[in-house]
Amino acid sequence: MTTETDTGTTSDEKRAVVLLSGGMDSATTAYEAKERGYELYALHTSYGQKTESKEFDCARALADELDARDFLHIETSHLKQIGASSLTDDSMAVADADMDADEIPTSYVPFRNANLLSMAVSYAEANDCDAVFVGAHSEDYSGYPDCRPEFFDAFEAMVDVGTKPATTISLEVPFVHDSKTDIARRGLELGVPFEHTWSCYRAEEPACGTCDSCAFRLQAFQNLGERDPIPYAERPEYVDADAA
Repeated sequence: MTTETDTGTTSDEKRAVVLLSGGMDSATTAYEAKERGYELYALHTSYGQKTESKEFDCARALADELDARDFLHIETSHLKQIGASSLTDDSMAVADADMDADEIPTSYVPFRNANLLSMAVSYAEANDCDAVFVGAHSEDYSGYPDCRPEFFDAFEAMVDVGTKPATTISLEVPFVHDSKTDIARRGLELGVPFEHTWSCYRAEEPACGTCDSCAFRLQAFQNLGERDPIPYAERPEYVDADAA
């Protein structure tokens, strides 16, 4: 995108919407987008998840650290009303981590990413953005169908068809083939303030340390020999000798 400056000269400027949940994956993705030269428009959604206040605080802090051009917070309570997820349904307990399970976990929010990406594309088109960045990775799509590369490819094709002819918005998923450990490593390289991120599905502070999200996060830091800077009620060892 080329814009005209106050002096009448032109300069190249790239803009991107980043889905900024407040977790370590989206934080690293946001820092990756900034490293690639994008001006950031941060989109955070609250959908009735059990840790929504903590996630909002983290997303807000990250947007400030990133000097985001804009921070948009949208409440999507319809996902809680629809239910069928332990993240939003108070009658469903968040399960302990089962890192070898093949089935879709109860924490899956039905078709959540399609909902969030639709808002992100609207936001991007309204602000002449060139891209939408999402923090999904390979260990997500083993359990969540709306985190698979095929899903993002299909969604990008839909964006191309469903936006104005002059609009070109790419869907960027920089870590879609990477592991959580890869993301932690890249985040440390980029100087991501992981103390301003939150991943726990159960608790706002301290993190439980035993839900799926905590387990994969702790394992990533442990694989790298680093201490996760957020507080935990428990810090089990999840080291994967083959991932370091």
